[in-house]
Amino acid sequence: KINLPVIRQYVDYLVNEQNVKNVFVNGTTGEGLSLSIQERKQLAEEWMCQGKDKLDHVIIHVGALNLPECQELARHAAAIGADGIAVIAPFFFKPTNKDELVAFLQKVASEAPEVPFYYYHIPPLTGVKIRVEELLDGIKAQIPTFQGVKFSDTDLLDLAQCIHKNETGEFEFLYGVDEQLLGALTVGANGAVGSTYNYLGRQTNLMLQAFAKPDFALAQQYQFLTGEFLNFVIKLGFGVAQTKAVMTSVSGIPMGPPRLPLVAASSEFLIKAKAKLDSIVWPNGD
Repeated sequence: KINLPVIRQYVDYLVNEQNVKNVFVNGTTGEGLSLSIQERKQLAEEWMCQGKDKLDHVIIHVGALNLPECQELARHAAAIGADGIAVIAPFFFKPTNKDELVAFLQKVASEAPEVPFYYYHIPPLTGVKIRVEELLDGIKAQIPTFQGVKFSDTDLLDLAQCIHKNETGEFEFLYGVDEQLLGALTVGANGAVGSTYNYLGRQTNLMLQAFAKPDFALAQQYQFLTGEFLNFVIKLGFGVAQTKAVMTSVSGIPMGPPRLPLVAASSEFLIKAKAKLDSIVWPNGD
């Protein structure tokens, strides 16, 4: 079951310990697609409530397998004052081309006509491999609120072409593959959404600062060390359940088990993952 009272502690931890002031609610790490519509609304409301005056942006993921639920969640997000909404492509009956995907996204976005809209591109999970570069052509005419893309794919060529086309800078590209963030930044990504930022947000912010200076060697060090940890845990089997376990260990906040069909991380995994994370010496002396 969802644990609403823990969210206040969670918000304070992100802001005070990780210097993270923007959140993406009910996405992949939050198991949004495993929750009921009512649960997703409750969580969205609690994040908005607890984040008031503490968080800069709360983006609510409203994607679902069917259009009416997406629309209901979009209306709800608008009603509670969300700073943005995001939608994945449906992944049982899938859109097969750009026009089908845009038609679906437009029907959701139009239910929240004042709220910035993001397409959540995550082909490894949805199987929808329509290139974002193609999707962007003329999209503002069909979706006036279109703000950008949460780009959770390793295809940096597609991302680079999107940014190359975005000469006026009207769109935002938030990158979602944590171990490749520095590569995405070099081609022009201007934000990131990822699971490791729950417990490595401070280090990632320092990487962003180094990149902006620019001190590329220092930025590389942060990326290499994040990659070293992820490379280690991926070999052990690393998913949402394991992320929850690591976050619980690092933050002390009980993130709880995942919902079936996912199963909780083993104690053996957590011992090895924690030892690896503790062994990493970050450039700032942590």
